[in-house]
Amino acid sequence: MDAALKRTYAGERSTRWAFRVLQYTVDAEAWVIALTVAVLFRFDFVAERVNWFALGLLAILAIVLQAGIGWGLALYRGKHQQGAFHEAQTLLATVASVAGGLALVSLVLLNPAGLPRSTALVALPIAFVLMGGSRHLQRLVSERRFRPGETAQRTLIYGAGHTGEYLVKRMLSDPDSPYLPVGVIDDDPHKRHLRVSNLSVLGRGSELAKIARDKRASAIVLCIARADAEFIRTVSDRADEAGLRMMVLPMLSDILQGGVKIADLRDVAIEDLIGRHPVDTAVESIAGYVAGKRVLVTGAGGSIGSELCRQLTKFSPSELIMLDRDESGLHGVQMSIVGHGLLDSNDVVLADIRDTIALARIFDSRQPQVVFHAAALKHLPMLEQYPSEAWETNVIGTLNVLDAARRVGVETFVNISTDKAANPASVLGRSKRLAERLASAAAEETKQTYLSVRFGNVIGSRGSMLPTFIAQIEAGGPVTVTDPDVTRYFMTIPESCELVIQAGAIGRPGEVLILDMGEPVKILDVAQRMIAASGKNVEIVFTGLRDGEKLHEDLIGATELDERPFHEKITHTAVPPLRRSDLSKEEWATATSARTNVQGSYRVESSLGNSS
Repeated sequence: MDAALKRTYAGERSTRWAFRVLQYTVDAEAWVIALTVAVLFRFDFVAERVNWFALGLLAILAIVLQAGIGWGLALYRGKHQQGAFHEAQTLLATVASVAGGLALVSLVLLNPAGLPRSTALVALPIAFVLMGGSRHLQRLVSERRFRPGETAQRTLIYGAGHTGEYLVKRMLSDPDSPYLPVGVIDDDPHKRHLRVSNLSVLGRGSELAKIARDKRASAIVLCIARADAEFIRTVSDRADEAGLRMMVLPMLSDILQGGVKIADLRDVAIEDLIGRHPVDTAVESIAGYVAGKRVLVTGAGGSIGSELCRQLTKFSPSELIMLDRDESGLHGVQMSIVGHGLLDSNDVVLADIRDTIALARIFDSRQPQVVFHAAALKHLPMLEQYPSEAWETNVIGTLNVLDAARRVGVETFVNISTDKAANPASVLGRSKRLAERLASAAAEETKQTYLSVRFGNVIGSRGSMLPTFIAQIEAGGPVTVTDPDVTRYFMTIPESCELVIQAGAIGRPGEVLILDMGEPVKILDVAQRMIAASGKNVEIVFTGLRDGEKLHEDLIGATELDERPFHEKITHTAVPPLRRSDLSKEEWATATSARTNVQGSYRVESSLGNSS
């Protein structure tokens, strides 16, 4: 440590000690004032009746006890934030202890005329108010000194809960904050006129435009960590009408991991408007089946697989085996997890799930205990052209992974499916439906937790709608939408992976778990919002539904039950098992070649994959 740094630290220590001595001096004076007022009050403020000598001895004793007890309880050792609730608790304990000591001395040792025995008890609340008031005044002065400057953006806070209160405090205590909170909004009528760090709750979200005008606000921050996409869309529309810039906090998982920081605030994005579906994640139960286990992820280089690997590392598996046939994908996921992409360690495995020999070798040598099966072909129109590829990867590839898992005694197997497997109308949907049924058969055979997770479109995955729209808008258009009325369910990649991991904790053998994703979103609305946000004049062209596409997707099949035994937002449903002996490539070929696209339904003669 250089001399300059030492001098800096020494100066800071001197300043802190000077402040503590000053605070103690104020507290000592508070006892002198409190005891004097208490005695005068007892004698109707007739000073001649007071025994000033005895009162002086009592005041000196109070000063000494305040120093000793205050030091013992860490009141003067810099352990508390200035003016905080914990400091008030410690202060009350100190003052009460001193008053108790004074009362005992007055009763046993000092009992002269002119010094009532009740003096200490009467002085207690006076001393506490004086000491607490001095601290509160110091905090107000300090906060005013550290408030954001006049150039800060006048900002409304939406949400009067713990997150909103914490963010207001952070903003008001940071002189460099670009945001100055001027009021709070909350839809709970019981919180109206509540004060959050000295800011009033001014009204509900429906009153946003009026409140923004009255407070001359130019921005609003949504501080409800569990807000879903539908609620965010409502607030965003109101903010637009009021001419407010809207910002949001990160998703709940990020907040829990790193806390709330002003730098984390960002403008609302299209992902927030269509894809947020927060789910309480039972961390303890997740850790129970992942921690200390050998975990294998297929398709680890893809959008879902890579995020799944990143989330799994938080639960401390003894070994994380990332399997993919895409070496570039493996390079990217290794880089994001361990900070390098050397590809020279056994945590990355280059293999194809179509290769039964390679899978057998990997499973036999690594002996995974938990498997997440994310490898799949997922582009619907491509598989409509090449249905045999869907068969080889999504059906037979899944069967290969299941066979390898059964052979080495895998305890938990989570198959990642899609909403297109419910009432399937496409090659993709039928292939994933068969994969769900194969997993169900494996669960029936092994009596282990082999299950599937079904969710809607994943925002931001490679080749998905949002990246496509962004590229089209940046190119000047047109933006292509299949139909003005087409709707889809959406999830963000992190939230979909949270559901996948939680499925292994709460799912039962053979089940399919489905997240309640609220109301489906119109693709046209998404395109229009993105174009408006870009500020460009971009044309929208309707191309018509492609073969195998539905106008509206289903999450639950027509004959499936919507049961929610463990979580109000997660459906558990059963699918009929399908054994290897019942698979027929000839039937698959016949079914896929005999299809006709009639009003979004898939007409086939074969019942393969439609049983329920």
